[in-house]
Amino acid sequence: MVHLVYCDNAGKKGEKVLDKILSGTKTMVVRGAAGRKIPHSRVFEGERLYFMEKGSASITATALVTDVQNFVKLSDEEITKTLEENQGRLSLSDKQKARWHKKCLCLVGFGEVQEISPLAFDHQGNMDDWLILEKIEDVVVGTSIPYNYEKSKF
Repeated sequence: MVHLVYCDNAGKKGEKVLDKILSGTKTMVVRGAAGRKIPHSRVFEGERLYFMEKGSASITATALVTDVQNFVKLSDEEITKTLEENQGRLSLSDKQKARWHKKCLCLVGFGEVQEISPLAFDHQGNMDDWLILEKIEDVVVGTSIPYNYEKSKF
């Protein structure tokens, strides 16, 4: 499977996630929720990530998953400790630390980051900020297929 990851591009310096990924200062992304949610337990070492900035219509970078950590039912202290232990790779702002202070966390480490020629993203309604796909062409203009949430169910 391949994964399409939306990256926040908030205007403040320090929260442009894709810039940090491309510069190499961020080598891990986090997703979290009160309960298990995509991509928790559904992303694996060796799979390919594709990145795009939220609000853009272009997929512009790719990387390979190097390691994954899944957590459930974390206490407040465990959440803080987990984020702090991985901060060197996560490169989170204080605002992002607050956003990802969740009981269920999925931390996805990656390497071999490459900028790619932009792929035109075919946005469909109700898409999450992390998509699990058979192949990236499934969401590219001209080759896209209706997004099937079956792959995103537990």
